[in-house]
Amino acid sequence: MTTSLLVGRDDLHRTALADEAPADLTDGQARLRVASFALTANNITYGAFGAAMRYWDFFPAAEGWGRIPVWGFADVEASRCEGVAEGDRVYGYFPMSTHLVVEPTHVSASGFTDGAAHRQPLPPVYNRYERVPTGADPHDEALQSLLRPLFMTSFVLDDWLADHAMFGAGVVVLGSASSKTALGLAHLLTARERARVVGLTSEANVAFVAATGDYHTAVAYGSLATVVEVAPAAFVDMAGSAAVRAEVHHHFGDELKVSCMVGATHWDEVGGGGPLPGPSPTLFFAPDQITKRRADWGPGGFEERFAAAWDGFTASTARWLEVVRVHGPDAVAAVYQQVLDGHVPPSQGIICSL
Repeated sequence: MTTSLLVGRDDLHRTALADEAPADLTDGQARLRVASFALTANNITYGAFGAAMRYWDFFPAAEGWGRIPVWGFADVEASRCEGVAEGDRVYGYFPMSTHLVVEPTHVSASGFTDGAAHRQPLPPVYNRYERVPTGADPHDEALQSLLRPLFMTSFVLDDWLADHAMFGAGVVVLGSASSKTALGLAHLLTARERARVVGLTSEANVAFVAATGDYHTAVAYGSLATVVEVAPAAFVDMAGSAAVRAEVHHHFGDELKVSCMVGATHWDEVGGGGPLPGPSPTLFFAPDQITKRRADWGPGGFEERFAAAWDGFTASTARWLEVVRVHGPDAVAAVYQQVLDGHVPPSQGIICSL
């Protein structure tokens, strides 16, 4: 049986565990057994923007329900596709399910692409599955599931800011500074001395954000005006909160050079807020910058730069990251609610297995 955790499209708190008998494979298909996946605020963003950015379209569900995408590892359980063998292990994009049927195309020693018709209009970066060695270190796999997709966004954001000469800003303010995407970006900005990095976070997380060593200043929401002077600034918003966005815009005013929306850790506070001084907030879409840089840097250039940055970041996470493993459908459903409500400490990374 295939077990899935379904989520209400109109209410992310509404969930259901569904079982269904696996369909017989046809020629060209393979069935993957999902071994583990990460569950972070990034996945909540996928749900919050599920319709607007077509995240629901990757793994269709019954009317009114959605399958939130996650990043993780799977083993080929059965295959009727040449070049994809039972027992192969892959890393990639999955639903919160025990199994996924794919139609591998562009099969090579490094992996394959899911050629299922419904996935072809979607960004190809999400459709690629990378072969990985069996028997790899579980902690290394956990770091890859938890951080690599988020750090890809961090890396591309850092490059996008640099590509635009920081928009003339000497200060970069990160909303939801304890989120893993923000931590990755802060690490890169600080290590490369691109700007003074200010982390906006909840009062409860100020000490954690400061202790990571990746921010020059950690500030509680509502305190920006009392801690940070007005200067040319860029705002990269992982929070998605209208109140946080208003605080930053009203503090910096015309000195705010760019306001970039990336995530929605405060997914339930996205709407409202009224007109804002300064630049109009714009939504950042990482695949666009990835496509640009792959053309700019030539074959392998993007991958080489990302790998070097990834090695530096993962080494730094030993200071603050604790991997927590959750097993079984009921336990995964429960921890999903905790992640959704922001009740998981930022020092923890949740790895799930249904």
